[in-house]
Order: sequence, then structure tokens, then C-alpha cells
Amino acid sequence: MAGKFRIRKGDRVTVITGREKGKTGEVLRVLRKESRVLVQGVNMVKRHQSPTAGNPGGIIEKEAPLHISNVALIDPKTDRPTRVGYRIEEGGRKVRIARRSGEAIDL
Repeated sequence: MAGKFRIRKGDRVTVITGREKGKTGEVLRVLRKESRVLVQGVNMVKRHQSPTAGNPGGIIEKEAPLHISNVALIDPKTDRPTRVGYRIEEGGRKVRIARRSGEAIDL
């Protein structure tokens, strides 16, 4: 089910459940159809790659996607996990806010 997510590419998130719990990183990609996110340096897996013209091949490490429900946005003010809300600012601009501190996330 592809829906609208409150976490976007470039956000700092922390993993709240699973074996990677407590790790933080930046969202590299949001996979909307699968409801998953790719977080930099988190959930690393090893893959065997065949050699090609521009690639020597071998065993490479890369990030595997995490379910979006297993990550939480990091509050820019307190550096702790928070939920995301929305606020309409003067001028009619809709911005995301951190529920924990009320700080605007989109600047």
C-alpha cells in the first residue's frame, strides 16, 4: 500500500525495533510501494557481485531496506526520537513539526 509518509529522504532517523535498534542514520531512499526506507549505515548486508566492465566484482556490503514503522524521526532540538505532526504557518505554508519539542523540521 503506497501512502503518504511522514519520513522523507534526507531526514535523520533512529531504529526503534529489531536487531539494529538504537542505530541512527540519514534516509537515503523511501520505497513507497513496499513501505520501506533505506537508512545510511544501518541494516548492512553482504552481496556477491559478478565482475562487469566497470566493476571488479567480489563481496560488497550495502544497506537493506527497513520497514518504515521500525524507524522514528530524530527531533532536531533534543536529538531524541519523536513523532511527526503538521502545522500551517502564516502565508499558508504547511511544515512538518517534531511533536516532542514543537520545532519545525522543514526549513
